[in-house]
Amino acid sequence: MGPTRSSSSSRGEICLPLQVDFTTEKFEIRSQKRKVTTEELKCLDEFSKEGEEFMEGFDEGNVSTSLRFIDPLWKLKRFLNIGSQARLKKSIDTIDKFVYRLITTKRKELAKEQNTAVRDDILSRFLVESEKDPEKMNDKYLRDIILSFMIAGKDTTAASLSWFLYMLCKNPLVQEKIVQEIRDVTSSHERTTDVTGFVESIDEEALDQMQYLHAALSETLRLYPAVPVDTRCAENDDVLPDGYRVKRGDNVYYISYAMGRMSYIWGQDAEEFKPERWLKDGVFQPESPFKFISFHAGPRICLGKDFAYRQMKIVSMALLHFFRFKMADEKRNVSYKRMLTLHIEGGLHLHAIPRTST
Repeated sequence: MGPTRSSSSSRGEICLPLQVDFTTEKFEIRSQKRKVTTEELKCLDEFSKEGEEFMEGFDEGNVSTSLRFIDPLWKLKRFLNIGSQARLKKSIDTIDKFVYRLITTKRKELAKEQNTAVRDDILSRFLVESEKDPEKMNDKYLRDIILSFMIAGKDTTAASLSWFLYMLCKNPLVQEKIVQEIRDVTSSHERTTDVTGFVESIDEEALDQMQYLHAALSETLRLYPAVPVDTRCAENDDVLPDGYRVKRGDNVYYISYAMGRMSYIWGQDAEEFKPERWLKDGVFQPESPFKFISFHAGPRICLGKDFAYRQMKIVSMALLHFFRFKMADEKRNVSYKRMLTLHIEGGLHLHAIPRTST
């Protein structure tokens, strides 16, 4: 959310113009890096060259890779090193440079540590383990591990939060219901101004009680899944439940974006934003992962599902408790950007109105 300048509405409200997707992505990449390395990536600092270059390379790689689905000439472009494939190559070089520097720095830090057991981040654990088999668990292996975590979490949660705020702006009644639930669960007053104290009050018990918020987030993910199209490659010949035969090596695609809007799966109101569909007597009712496919299903269901919900709940509670959000342009309907993950085209521009001013 990059606030540009405060302004006042015709009703005397103090409005902070924001571009939401920019900051949610920066928050997410910093969060992912702390999980992997326990270090801060100062990507929220506009002068952090390291963070900016990595984010730009990451996003460009995302776009260039997604173009392979629709560009029949991508292999030729890769051979000639032109167009989107030239940009992809440059992006990979930027990402590799960043990650390898991360590994080198962490290895030096661990060499100075007498007790490596106290380092509980993922990279430290893999570095310690790699000493047992340095040929197999080399730097390239470690790079792939780091990128797997960062790719899985960098864009997905951030994009989902942007879509969530968009849906709340389009459904202000839902926004106010969530705010009331936050106040009930945290026993906080609407005039609370202690941000640190409020965030510290959000514990596991409070998160578990946020049933309506959980439903609203799930409803957002149903309509705007973080990964709108996914694919699997058949390892062996198989027969799908409908009798369709799949040969070894075939790619099978499923479009979760479309499935979340199909009336024969979700009912005649499938295209409506309706958190209540997930609730029974005020308690969240999970659907089968083969129906609610946003986190995939089966043995390869998303490992970060619970962590993603936890992150989104904490951020949502902190934002909605202190601010009321509305679209900068109430008449604007946003559209998505063609990427591997579902982003808002042109970013989401909102006004954040401090609740203590109303």
